[in-house]
This record gives sequence, C-alpha cells and structure tokens, in this order.
Amino acid sequence: MTSHETPTRGPARPGPYIIAGILITIAIVMPLLVPMYARWDPTLWNIPFFYWYQMLWVFLAAGLLAIAYLIMRKEDRRRRAEVREGKAS
Repeated sequence: MTSHETPTRGPARPGPYIIAGILITIAIVMPLLVPMYARWDPTLWNIPFFYWYQMLWVFLAAGLLAIAYLIMRKEDRRRRAEVREGKAS
C-alpha cells in the first residue's frame, strides 16, 4: 500500500458532529430572529434591549463556537489515535 491509501483517521462517530452542528446553528440563528428582540425595554445602562441583546450574542456565539471547536478537536484526536493504535481497518 502506498502512503496515499493509508488512512489517517479512524471512523467518525456522529454524536460530536451533531452537537457541534447544533451549537453553530444556535449561534447563527438566534441573532437572526429579529422580531424576538426588536423592542426598547428592558434597557441596560440606558442602552435599548435591541442593541445590548445583539452585543450579548457576540460573546455567546464566540463561546458556542469555541465549545464546538473543542468538541471537534477532541473527536479528531480520537480518530487519529485510533489509527495510530491500529484499531481501524
């Protein structure tokens, strides 16, 4: 076998990909639901809800994407370790 045909990763498990996909979907969809937060009250330091809710999602989305990245990195390491240990066929 040539090195091109040698697998570099073991088989994938769907769970981590589904969880990461859900987290990414939440981070994208929630700020797009404008009618849900298109209002003035409650204000935060005289900033209307419309603005501070959007700014809150900047940080929430960054956190959700970081969690998704960590999940995918752990899954990739597991798959690579599986090949190194010779478990994958």
